[in-house]
Amino acid sequence: MAAQSGKDMLLKLDGGSGAFVTVAGLRTRSLSFNAASVDTTDQESAGRWRELLAGGGVKRASVAGAGVFKDQASDASIRALFFAGTIADWQLVLPHFGVVEGPFQIVALEFSADHAGEVTFDLALESAGEVSFAAV
Repeated sequence: MAAQSGKDMLLKLDGGSGAFVTVAGLRTRSLSFNAASVDTTDQESAGRWRELLAGGGVKRASVAGAGVFKDQASDASIRALFFAGTIADWQLVLPHFGVVEGPFQIVALEFSADHAGEVTFDLALESAGEVSFAAV
């Protein structure tokens, strides 16, 4: 796969009608998947090596982003979701790879500013249900 432009990785929020709207002003975005393992090792495990239960652990997806708010609608939507603790449908579009979609909750929202610069924000989302992947 050839190198890709980071600006093409998009974080989108369901606008309420199933139409996803790009969260404006993001400069960085990341996605990570994790699966907890379930240890089933016992005294009869071969060579005393750890044994894991296939498919037994909890899966989760985490999304992080940072940037500047570009419009009042994005700013207001994200603030409202965070302060209400609302779980909403989100999409992360990874160019030439696929689309990850599912329910996420904003678990961290940070604002910072430099005296001579713009106000920036950092956002962290955690999956709150089944997440799907569709290859493009």
